[in-house]
Amino acid sequence: MSNSPGRRASFRPQQDETLQKGKKRSVDFYIVSRLLGYIKPYRTLVAWAIAITIAGSFLGPLRPYLTKIAIDDYIAHGNLKGLTVISIFLAGAILLDGIKQFITTWMTQIIGQKAVLDIRMDIFRHLQKLPARFYDRNPIGRLITRTTGDVESLNEMLSSGIITILGDLLQLFFIVVLMAWIDWQLTLIVLSILPLMIWATIAFKNRVRIAFQDVLTHQARLNTFFQEHLTGMSIVQLFNREEREGRKYASINADHRDANIRTVLYFSIYYPLIETLSSAAAGLVIWYSGVRLLKADLSIGVVISFVQYIWLFFRPLQHLSDRFNVIQTAIASSDRIIRLLDEKEGIEEPAGKREIECFKESIAFKNVWFAYESENWILKDISFTIRHGEKIAIVGATGSGKTTLINILSRLYPFAKGSVSIDSIELSDIAEHSVRKLIGVVMQDVFLFSGTIRENLAFGKPDVTDEEMREAARIVGADRFIDQLPGGYQYRVLENGTGLSSGQKQLIAFVRALLYNPEILVLDEATSSVDTETESLIDAATARLMSERTSIIIAHRLSTVQKADRIIVLHKGVIRESGNHQELLAKRGLYYKLYLLQHPEQTLHIGENGAPA
Repeated sequence: MSNSPGRRASFRPQQDETLQKGKKRSVDFYIVSRLLGYIKPYRTLVAWAIAITIAGSFLGPLRPYLTKIAIDDYIAHGNLKGLTVISIFLAGAILLDGIKQFITTWMTQIIGQKAVLDIRMDIFRHLQKLPARFYDRNPIGRLITRTTGDVESLNEMLSSGIITILGDLLQLFFIVVLMAWIDWQLTLIVLSILPLMIWATIAFKNRVRIAFQDVLTHQARLNTFFQEHLTGMSIVQLFNREEREGRKYASINADHRDANIRTVLYFSIYYPLIETLSSAAAGLVIWYSGVRLLKADLSIGVVISFVQYIWLFFRPLQHLSDRFNVIQTAIASSDRIIRLLDEKEGIEEPAGKREIECFKESIAFKNVWFAYESENWILKDISFTIRHGEKIAIVGATGSGKTTLINILSRLYPFAKGSVSIDSIELSDIAEHSVRKLIGVVMQDVFLFSGTIRENLAFGKPDVTDEEMREAARIVGADRFIDQLPGGYQYRVLENGTGLSSGQKQLIAFVRALLYNPEILVLDEATSSVDTETESLIDAATARLMSERTSIIIAHRLSTVQKADRIIVLHKGVIRESGNHQELLAKRGLYYKLYLLQHPEQTLHIGENGAPA
């Protein structure tokens, strides 16, 4: 937009404000339309709840009118029979109103709970489809807030918001109609307070929305900090950071407290203001009624019914303000949830995506470039081929891009330039699940889910039999420690395997991979955190496992890759060398230097051809 001076520049702030308001309204409409989509499957239940709300909305306003009839038509004339009849009608109205409230409350709560269940399931399914990049930039605590606090705000609106607002509005309509029917002058006095209440409600609504957005933002920060520090509590304690991290938490907690206090301030102003206005309306009605009573221009029944109507009239207005508060909180939460659901999912699947049943020929990387951010390249012009049945090792210093290659092959991250293919089929043309069905990865940091040992072992193959599981555990050598655990395979694993050693978790990961039975086995530093005895068990198991399938070994420790058919040496994202162990030693290049760093005692024992002298 031009910044030229003159009338256009002077008009711009107003124009921008109009655009902002228009954008705000369109965003709110979009949010509401998305939320209604979750209620649509339960439209029959919603229709019944609305119908009962509409049918019963006159019952509350009817009670003061029946009170007026009882006083003016029967008590004033000593008509006991008529008083008994009207009392029965009054009791019936009270009873029916109670039944109506029970049914609508039950129905709306059912609708809310069903819709919230669907929302939570959509969020969880969506989170499982989001790419790894999304989790790199979004703290887990923030995502937990989306599925707990934000969804709970929606539950309150869906279960007690919209239909209750309809009931309150209808109740206000019947109250005004009946008041006007009884006495239009007193009705005008009551309604004279309404503009002030509307102004107060609008001002309150706008400020509370901003305040609740702040509360939700600080709540997400609080959850993120808390989750991270519980997970990393051992690091906090080892580095004596308890007091300093406590001060950080106190600061975040104070921000959350202050945001909540701001909302409390608005409520503490609003509710007394509404109460004062309603009391002022009651005072005006009583004063004016007294004047007319002295002139014999008004009956006692009318005065008593109007006093009742005043409290009935302002009660739905207060309810509406509460509902506005609920809705504002829910809209703020909905905005966050919908932005999460609108996050672009993983690599887009082409229309004719391919399915691969098995791996037959080769995996080819051709001139592949990759960067996590802009052009800060992690991999640079990478080209190599892995033939079926070949055992490949990838070595290099930390940060050289070894694990990134596997992330690309597993389609966790898309590469920027180049080509990756499996059996001459472009990786982007193959369905994600089909690629991942071929690949089994055993990582350095093993993650175990809360549940039994059996559930963790069968994670990739839920239909595995007990016999197959025990045989796989025996091959890997994990059966020894599993059988000694209380309950054996039914032993309950705590969060992320707390209570098991690193070696035991690693063995479980090997059994899990063996049961998954992948055609391409990836060992990503899989033996770096185990002791010598456990490593010997794993070496024996993996030798048997890798003899029948294509294998990719990523390692720092060169002792684990010496038997590989081919070793690829990465350095700063570039392939520097390639060959088997003896060939690379004979070149006396980078691999040779890495080998000597790890085996300094071998310096004088390596011949010119790479073999021990």
